[in-house]
Amino acid sequence: MTSRVLGFLCLVVMMGCAATSSSTSSGNGTASDDNRRAESKGGTAALVDTKKYLPTFPSTPAGNTAPAAPAMPTNHLRNQVALLLDSVAQVQKNIKYATGYRILAYTGIERNSAMALRNNLIQRLPEQRDYLTFKQPTYQLKFGDFFTRVEAQAALSKVQDLIPNALLVRETINIPK
Repeated sequence: MTSRVLGFLCLVVMMGCAATSSSTSSGNGTASDDNRRAESKGGTAALVDTKKYLPTFPSTPAGNTAPAAPAMPTNHLRNQVALLLDSVAQVQKNIKYATGYRILAYTGIERNSAMALRNNLIQRLPEQRDYLTFKQPTYQLKFGDFFTRVEAQAALSKVQDLIPNALLVRETINIPK
């Protein structure tokens, strides 16, 4: 996209240059005629010397060929930075929840169906936690604490034959310690 815009701008600039050069010169004129016209209008045909704008640096003495030692820092912040990083690590240890994904396996009014499905899920994915909640009159069975949707989708594909109507839901998850 940017290369197209850049190409278009270059084309516009070249067309503008072509338009101004064709309007100032006659159809059968030569370059010397153009130079004389520019000089007669007060302009010069000579190129502008831009070397005076280039930066200059002092040269090193010819006898000194050893490289210069690197400059040593005067303000040491290593201890302060280490202290700040330790405090950030301590605060992050106290974080117990994050936004992630869980698999909604069952929503219904039958407790026995929810418990049977829960037992099957525990056998299939023993490393994942399950969350059975009851809000009268409905039971909801969710399982897993996944940080990304990709992780949740991989776990869902393992149990897709057991629960074909399962959904991924975005929820606050527990961070495993």
